[in-house]
Amino acid sequence: MWWNMAADMRSEFEDWHSHEHFPERLAIPGFRRASRWTSATQDDSVFVMYELESYEILSSRAYLSSLNAPSPWSTRMMPHHRNMVRCQARVLESRGAAVARQALTMRLSPAPGRDDELRAALHSLVETLPMRPGLTGAHLLRHETPPIAQTTEQKIRGSDQVADWVFVVLGYDPGALDALASTELAKSSLATSGAAPGPISGRFALSSSATPADMA
Repeated sequence: MWWNMAADMRSEFEDWHSHEHFPERLAIPGFRRASRWTSATQDDSVFVMYELESYEILSSRAYLSSLNAPSPWSTRMMPHHRNMVRCQARVLESRGAAVARQALTMRLSPAPGRDDELRAALHSLVETLPMRPGLTGAHLLRHETPPIAQTTEQKIRGSDQVADWVFVVLGYDPGALDALASTELAKSSLATSGAAPGPISGRFALSSSATPADMA
């Protein structure tokens, strides 16, 4: 998920997200890790990634119960999640770490008829990027809407946008991530590999990460 959080709400947001929201989510069976990242390029964007045991957790009774019964604090905070982009994803390719000092995220879609071509190109990157200096992991995700009704939290936020495909690269060297974003993951390179126009990238710094055991 990505959204914008105004500076005057940042302190309360991080308090709520760390001390109420993460524990709530990580108490749900099937949630393995929650990570929050903030923009490393001086804007007000936030990136959050939840790792689950399986895609089916997204339509589980426990998860839906949480989404449809937000706490008073959550209800107050949800309207401040501006420009929400939410990807409920299946993992297509994954190698290496899912948490590091920084993350480069790419939101993109395949050009018509070029799904296989784009996936093959990104597969090659997933296989090689985690072993490059400065980098530690790479993951390709594809959105798939679960068969559930709109939840109470979504209604509070308004209509969420959707990320079609997501490519996440983790690393400890911001320069290595920036170099990747300007070469192999540049818009022109992605277009050559089969991506539709308009991919959106961002670099984020780790703010908090936790597992269910951390919340015990």
